Amino acid sequence: MRKIWHWRYFYLLLAPTLLYFLVFNYIPFYGIVIAFKNFQPFKGVWDSPWVGWKNFDTMFSSVKFPELIRNTVLISFYRLLFGFPVPILFALMLNEIRLMWFKRTIQTITYFPHFLSWVVFGGIVFNVIGPSGIVNLVLGNLGFEPLNLAANPEVFRSLVVVTGILKEFGWAAIIYLAALTGIDPHLYEAVKVDGGGKLKQIWHITLPGIRPMIAMLLILQLASILDAGFEQILILSNPVVYSVGDIIDTYVYRVGLLEANYGLATAVGLFKGVIAAVLIVSANHIIRRTGEKSLW
Repeated sequence: MRKIWHWRYFYLLLAPTLLYFLVFNYIPFYGIVIAFKNFQPFKGVWDSPWVGWKNFDTMFSSVKFPELIRNTVLISFYRLLFGFPVPILFALMLNEIRLMWFKRTIQTITYFPHFLSWVVFGGIVFNVIGPSGIVNLVLGNLGFEPLNLAANPEVFRSLVVVTGILKEFGWAAIIYLAALTGIDPHLYEAVKVDGGGKLKQIWHITLPGIRPMIAMLLILQLASILDAGFEQILILSNPVVYSVGDIIDTYVYRVGLLEANYGLATAVGLFKGVIAAVLIVSANHIIRRTGEKSLW
């Protein structure tokens, strides 16, 4: 009790964070039971009739479900494949800049899109590549046919990945820049003495120094493989590209809120959560077996 009193101010600072996760992450678990009910809002959660596994049967037997899984996994995989290395490369390049004013300017410019909502950033994207956007304006003046990239199923996934990278890579690089500050400068001096140039310093000192952070963030990325970016897809997609862009989250939104089929929407969300839990445990186990620092 005396130790708790000694650290009382620390616990006081920690209380809002714990309260946040309790209210928004743990108390909502109560609503999982809706996945096994024919939820009727006027009857409430517990008075709504039980339907058992009916919602899950409907989900797995739906012709739409394989398409949702394919779109979600592919978009997330492309994000991981092309988007994950970008903040690392950006942090490495930014770390080599010695002009502080220039470095801070670049950081500010690249951080800024993170603070824009997807409603705003999506509007900027449409102003650039939309039917009446800058790209089509230039193409029209040059005598070419206009392009509607946002309504082209062949390039929609690429559009999602590229815009996602542009919006978040600057902010994601902050963690790697912080990890770079923890590397002992004497290690670089030792490599210089041995005749190593910049590339050897990066390969033998910088990358091994931030490798634990890379492994940890990779675990978190793998755990969110079924999170393909609800807000972004909702803003950028349209019925024309549903065949390649409709993901689990947008489907849950349409079925749960627009069609008021709360039981089916909750069942799909629960399925997604279980898969994410399995992925994060598996990824953590693999990373730990390779000798890297894991989450637990």
